[in-house]
Amino acid sequence: MSSLFPALTDGPAGRTALRFGDRSLTYAELAAAAGPLAGRVAGHARVAVWATPELETAVAVVAALEAGVAAVPLNPKSGEKELGHILADSAPALVLAAPGTDLPPPVAALERVDVDVDARGTAPAPAGNASAETPALVVYTSGTTGPPKGAVIPRRAIAATLDALADAWQWTGDDVLVHGLPLFHVHGLVLGVLGPLRRGGSVRHLGRFGTDGVARELDGGATMLFGVPTMYHRIAQALPDDPGLAKALGGARLLVSGSAALPVHDHERITAATGQRVIERYGMTETLMNTSVRADGEPRAGTVGVPLPGVELRLVEEDGSPITSYDGETVGEIQVRGPNLFTEYLNRPDATAAAFTADGWFRTGDMAVREPDGYVRIVGRKATDLIKSGGYKIGAGEIENALLEHPGVREAAVTGEPDADLGERIVAWVVPVDPQAPPAEGELADHVARRLAPHKRPRVVRYLDTLPRNDMGKIMKRALTS
Repeated sequence: MSSLFPALTDGPAGRTALRFGDRSLTYAELAAAAGPLAGRVAGHARVAVWATPELETAVAVVAALEAGVAAVPLNPKSGEKELGHILADSAPALVLAAPGTDLPPPVAALERVDVDVDARGTAPAPAGNASAETPALVVYTSGTTGPPKGAVIPRRAIAATLDALADAWQWTGDDVLVHGLPLFHVHGLVLGVLGPLRRGGSVRHLGRFGTDGVARELDGGATMLFGVPTMYHRIAQALPDDPGLAKALGGARLLVSGSAALPVHDHERITAATGQRVIERYGMTETLMNTSVRADGEPRAGTVGVPLPGVELRLVEEDGSPITSYDGETVGEIQVRGPNLFTEYLNRPDATAAAFTADGWFRTGDMAVREPDGYVRIVGRKATDLIKSGGYKIGAGEIENALLEHPGVREAAVTGEPDADLGERIVAWVVPVDPQAPPAEGELADHVARRLAPHKRPRVVRYLDTLPRNDMGKIMKRALTS
């Protein structure tokens, strides 16, 4: 298979490819730095990458991919037990890291290669033996239902997803992307770093997200912003007091949110202040990207758009039968099929078999409805967000959006718990704007009933100081217990 990054050899050599803070590399410099490192790792099956938000991480992953070697990104915030599981499972031959970085046990036990971004060797020749199915990355899932599983992502999945997004977002080499996402997840690494490099464009990583950095980079020529809902929520909060931020966002070509649903209330606040609409896309580790609102389509808040080119998507009932009516109300599990899918869970043939139907559709575990025009609206996870109450199938996501429209609610999560009469009752977990005077339980229940339907109102409201979240800003509902 040809190089995933043609611009390394055929693009404008002097164009900036990567910028992290005040450190940057042109395409010529990236190719020269990746060349010696690709030669060093060539021939191994897998190498670990200590995925700090630095130039070295990007160079390490590019070198591995050019050598036809699978990279295993490691989260620097992971504990010793989780790191031990990942290393035992993936058995990387080496760990690539920035010089001077202290590696914790058990990572420190691996043979280490320091990434020299100032090296000036020969540009790496793409590995001739790398096929479309050759593993490119092994990315570990969050492990909410057991030890993390390593999703083996082949080269064709990366190429298919990034090329489909180029079509959907009109993404070209003229685009300059800014983001501050971690580099051990698909969003920050594949979309946020490999995406611009495949297009021959540029990426500016903030190192650490801040609205001042977003404004600075968008004012300085960046055209696109990638973020997660937590980031856009902070932007929405800052906009009323920061006209410079509003102006910078208003000049962007594309604002994209992903990894979790962006509340409609934040959509509306950002649009009102900037004139821009944030578009959402939907993907996961095992599938990379499945759907997106298109740059030339209707930016409909609360939806994740339509299937990307090459991706088949269907909704199914609990018995696996396809849902054929696009009525915006019928809830089903999303299943997908296409070149964007992972190959397997490393060393887990049982889990791999269970993840696919007999005819090759991947069971995402995400629940959604489809509008008559094909737009997809996620309502939650099958395991934690589908609530069966009084004979209805209810998605937690729409109730959360309704709660966030109440002026007294800062954050909200919705779960279900057993109920002798209803089967499950709806429980709202609310972080109030004013902890000393939270909105009353009945007031919130009536608020939801008026906006949605009476059977979707919360039967119980529990007040918290904060909601538990992971590194990507997703609410960890399994940590919400009575």
